[in-house]
Order: sequence, then structure tokens, then C-alpha cells
Amino acid sequence: MFVGAEIPYGCYWSTPFAKWQKSFSRLHSIRFAAHVARHELARRGLSAASFDHAVLGFTVPQWRSFWGAPWAMQLIGNAAVPGQTVVQACQTGPRCLATAAREVAAGEAECSLVITCDRTSDAPYLVYPAQGGPGGQPLGESYVFDNFNDDPVGRRPVLATAEAVARRWNIGRQEQDELVLRRYEQYADARRDGAAFHRRYMSLPFDVPDADFARTTGRLDGDEGVTAIDAGRVRGLAPVAVGGTVTYAGQTHPADGNACIVVASPERSREMSRDPRVRVRVLAFAQGRAEPGYMPYAPVIAARKALRSCGLEPSQLKAIKSHNPFIVNDLVFARETGLDPMRMNNFGCSLVFGHPQGSTGTRLVIELIEELALQGGGIGLYHGCAAGDSGAALVIEVGDRPA
Repeated sequence: MFVGAEIPYGCYWSTPFAKWQKSFSRLHSIRFAAHVARHELARRGLSAASFDHAVLGFTVPQWRSFWGAPWAMQLIGNAAVPGQTVVQACQTGPRCLATAAREVAAGEAECSLVITCDRTSDAPYLVYPAQGGPGGQPLGESYVFDNFNDDPVGRRPVLATAEAVARRWNIGRQEQDELVLRRYEQYADARRDGAAFHRRYMSLPFDVPDADFARTTGRLDGDEGVTAIDAGRVRGLAPVAVGGTVTYAGQTHPADGNACIVVASPERSREMSRDPRVRVRVLAFAQGRAEPGYMPYAPVIAARKALRSCGLEPSQLKAIKSHNPFIVNDLVFARETGLDPMRMNNFGCSLVFGHPQGSTGTRLVIELIEELALQGGGIGLYHGCAAGDSGAALVIEVGDRPA
């Protein structure tokens, strides 16, 4: 437990997520995150000077991203905070949150801003110096797509890990299709009543800035690029891989966007909170690694570690959110825990709204907090997988603040 570190209720936000090559494709991800943070802090009556610590998380290099967290904080309006920069593939967001919570719990900081962002659109093509190759030819890679399609150890695409888990746990096509349809129903719940759930943490309509962040070029009413589906369409899709079971409906899509969470001491949290009667705590963080080629199983390992450290059983959880790049992730988790997969991921998940990588887990944690708040409090679990057959998990508690 991160004793002495809390998330002030309401002191978090996310942009809508835009499918790659759409409205956010020309926006520098770190500058965009800072632009949004300035507006969101102002909406909450908070100053950039409130923070004495920061963590920046991203996975796709951008121009001058070498300058990391100090640059992000200067763009937001605080040139005094050095901060830390974290890159941990698809679990960058949860790792950033745990890093900030540890810093505050240790008394090294009083108020930390967790900034997570990424742009999978127009990701760089990198050229590396020759390393003794024939003719001195350099190595090159498309940073996003080559790494999606080629594990440097196992020489397999990430899709192959989902198919491997589906085979081992006997997860068939029909089971995947039924859960995919359920996930879209849950996302539709978040869009009801004028996107009431999303408006709990997202400014809508969202003003899309130009590349210089000087003027507005358009507006979004929510996530961009979410495909409308129906049962007939889902069941009629061919598998992505010949002989496989995973379809395009059963996996997420690359996206762009950012999300931030404030972590503070109990005293500061009470002052900053939208409702000081509500206390939000990170009870545990854990990581796990599956055997090579079985990435969707790794979150099960991480979740078991996190729950065990709190003395909790899966049955005690009131809400569960997952980063599920494949629907197989949720089904293997259900197989191993005995929980009903149809009741996980209320109000949406990355399978549906997309995966900007650095900020995906951050948004899911925010949604977990808000779902628990709607239920009057309780304990929830976030879990997700990442490159290297790894996974991470966070246990979150929302409850009444002691008098």
C-alpha cells in the first residue's frame, strides 16, 4: 500500500482518443499533453506551481522528446520541477502512476502530476548506425509497426501471442465474438445521456488545436474512429491470420491521445479534490511476465501478485478494467480467476476506444475510479499486458475519507 499517497477525486482527465491518422495525427504528443493540462488545471482552479514532482510517460519518440518531463512541465508553466520520464511499452501509464505514488508516499514529494501521452500516427522511422554489417549498411525501423510485427527475441508479431493463448486455453471464435459484442454494449453505456460517463473526466466537446496550438481547427464529441458494429458483421469477419481465431473486431486499433492524473499527500488531496469527502488510494502495484509468446496471460500473473499483497481475492473486487489489445486477454483472465468476463470493463475498454500506448492505462484507471465512485465506493482492479510478454496491475480503492 502506498500509505500517504492519494489521488484527489476529480483531479485527472483524458482527451478523447483519435484513431491513428485522424484528428490528432499532426499534434506533437508532449506539446499536446501540456496544452490540454494547462486548460484542465485552469478548469479546476489549480496552478502549475502546485506541483513539486512530475512523471512523464510516452512510448513513441517525438521531436525533442529527449528533454522529457522537465520540458513538459515547463510547457505547462512550472520550470522548477525536474521530474522523471518513463517508457514501459503499453504499461507506461500504470508504471508512471506507481512511480508518482511511491515518491509521494516516501515523503520525497507532496504533489505529483502524472502526464502520459503518445501519437502512433506518423511515428518516426529511425536509422541506427552500422554495427559491422555488410557494407556498413545501417539498421532502420518503423518505430511502431516494425515493433508490433517483430518481437526481437521470439521473432513473432504480437497477434501470434493472442493466438497462442487462445489455443492453450481453448478460447474459440464464438466465445470471442460474444464478448466483443458485450464490450461494445458497455462502451455505448458511456455514451448515453450525452456521454454522461465520459464527461465525468473528459472535456466535451473537445477543441482540436492546430499543430502550433494557436487556434482551434475542429471539435470532437468523443472518441474518434470507433467502428459501429453488429452481431452479423462481427460473426462474419475472417480471422486476421490464416487458421487463427482473432478478427479485427477482436483486437484494438492504434490511436493518439493523452491522459493525466494528480497524486498528492492526504492534506493536499483533500484541498484539491472535487469532493473532499471521497478518498482515492492506490493499494498495490505489481508486474508479471509470462513465458515467451503468451503475452495476454501476463496480466493474470501481475493481478495475482497485486491482490495477494493486499490480502484480497478476485471475488472481493467491485470493478475490473483491463487494457485488452485482444479480447483473448479478458477471456484468459476470466478462465484463471473464475470471474464473469461479461461484468468486467463496464463503460468501455481499449479494445473499443483504441490504444495510444502511453496513455491507455491511465485513462482506464480514471474510468475505474469513476465507476467505483458511481457504485458508492469499493475496491477495483486494473490490469493490462505489454511488450516482452509482460503485464501490470493496480488495485484502487475509492471510499469515504476518515473524519
